[in-house]
Amino acid sequence: MVPERTHRIHEVRAALLYKWGAFVSASKNFVEKDLEVSMAGRSFMITGANSGIGKAAAMAIAKKGGTIHMVCRNKDKAEEAKAEIVKESGNKEIYVHILDLSETKKVWEFAESFKKKYKTLNTLINNAGCMMTKREVNGEGLEKSFASNSLAVYILIKCLIPLLEKSPDPRVITVSSGGMLVQKLRTENLQSERGGYDGTMVYAQHKRQQVVMTEQIAKAHPNIHFSVMHPGWVDTPTIANTMPEFHSSMKERLRTPDQGADTVIWLAVSEAAVKNPSGRFFQDRQMVSAHLPLAWTHSSQLEDQKFMSAMEELAKSFQPH
Repeated sequence: MVPERTHRIHEVRAALLYKWGAFVSASKNFVEKDLEVSMAGRSFMITGANSGIGKAAAMAIAKKGGTIHMVCRNKDKAEEAKAEIVKESGNKEIYVHILDLSETKKVWEFAESFKKKYKTLNTLINNAGCMMTKREVNGEGLEKSFASNSLAVYILIKCLIPLLEKSPDPRVITVSSGGMLVQKLRTENLQSERGGYDGTMVYAQHKRQQVVMTEQIAKAHPNIHFSVMHPGWVDTPTIANTMPEFHSSMKERLRTPDQGADTVIWLAVSEAAVKNPSGRFFQDRQMVSAHLPLAWTHSSQLEDQKFMSAMEELAKSFQPH
């Protein structure tokens, strides 16, 4: 990584940990009644639901009576997590769907099949994330982290919109990251083919792409409440495995998965959440700016449209006929 860039991202992480890491302090302003709701009769799709933030969200919503569709890559880990959720929540309406989000055609096939099999989906939670240490491509020739973090999210949202729109109180929540604050939307080189490959910065770019996607799709579908959020820096397997130095130095200040999942759950179940405008960025149950003060990270309307057109074209090229 370029030294200046390394310094910049560590500086932002430190600022975020200082500003946003104090979950206990932030939680003093939470309205606990917001989460005192029953989700019986409502269904939730959660990607990456077998560990970390996704599992914590699945557990909390299951305890409220919601039907959970766990979309996971590893069958053994998914079934183990499901058994734990069923046991602790007493809710048997927990379903496992095995899917590797980096396999684009399979993402389309899964979403189309789900749409045919199930009559409703109230909430889609795009939680799964992929951070690579080196550039790898999938069998379709797509860079794996882009396929998982950006294209899969785009396809799931676009394909499931008809199902969401005919369901009561539909919502789409995407788990982003504060790392995107150091990234401006990139409309070229989407698959990191040119230049050096820095997995942390590539991941941060994908998280910026998720923010722009959320803003743009929300405008086109006003009947669905869209939101994107930063969970704080959370002690998850992804952070430990891909950012070991950051993890070891900051471990005592990282949030627990339950703390990281709090705003996901609030956005998914509370009436208070949907009183906020659709398409916005959230942290600790508050709508916040998706850019640092005086930041260079704002993209133009033309750039946003160019990006969305590129995503649509790429997604369609892998759509089963």
